[in-house]
Amino acid sequence: MISRDGPIGIFDSGVGGLSVWHEIVRALPHEDTIYVADQAHVPYGPRPQEEIRRYCDAITRFLVSAGCKAVVVACNTASAAALKHLREAFPDLPTIGMEPAVKPAAALTRSGVVGILATPATFQGRLFQATAGRHARHVTLVNQVCDGLAEQVESGDLDGPRTEAMLRRFLAPMQGAGADVVVLACTHYPFVIEPIRRIVGPGVVVVDPSPAIARHVRDVLGQRGLLALRQRTGQHEFLTSGADLARFGALLQRLAGVATLPGRVAWEAAGHDLQRA
Repeated sequence: MISRDGPIGIFDSGVGGLSVWHEIVRALPHEDTIYVADQAHVPYGPRPQEEIRRYCDAITRFLVSAGCKAVVVACNTASAAALKHLREAFPDLPTIGMEPAVKPAAALTRSGVVGILATPATFQGRLFQATAGRHARHVTLVNQVCDGLAEQVESGDLDGPRTEAMLRRFLAPMQGAGADVVVLACTHYPFVIEPIRRIVGPGVVVVDPSPAIARHVRDVLGQRGLLALRQRTGQHEFLTSGADLARFGALLQRLAGVATLPGRVAWEAAGHDLQRA
């Protein structure tokens, strides 16, 4: 049975979902969270959708076993590949995913051109195609696959020459097309939002969907009577399937301002089961 005192489970292929975690904690400061970074398989973007779906299923089962009252798929690629499956597999569990912010971008654009920065799996997923079909009929979308950008964030290189060169290459087609709105459709990308803003200039709106996702999580928990009643500050646990705990801890400090000792989870049964290590 789902308890309102349970934590909110949040997961991503790596540290990108910390951008969503941060906004959830801001919106819901009394809630506990468990964050899982599947760094053993980062990035998800180039992987087959069935493989991503398998990882997401196992991580969700792990979070449910830890008593989580809701699960946030803080990864656009994972949401595109697995959100529908997870909602069918866990029908009683509030499961919130990332949806490319095409609708607000279409409302914001004045030029009629919107740039989307994402992974191949996000663009290939039905979620993006359905969202674009509903909300971008009268808008030109410039879809840009950002190979290697998530890995740059995972490495901690947020504003170095190599990252800036990548961003300039990815943004050039949408700048050339006259885009006045750029959507960050990967949770890693908000960590490079400042260099993106510097490159595109003040006349271009850069949309980070993380605050809207956090508000949606609050609304869903409220509608289901699952908001925590306690008034203490929430407690937060961070877990990684990667091998380097010290590196993960350093990224937590840098990206989320969290100084804590993270824990480790390990994959078993060829990626079908996740356990505390």
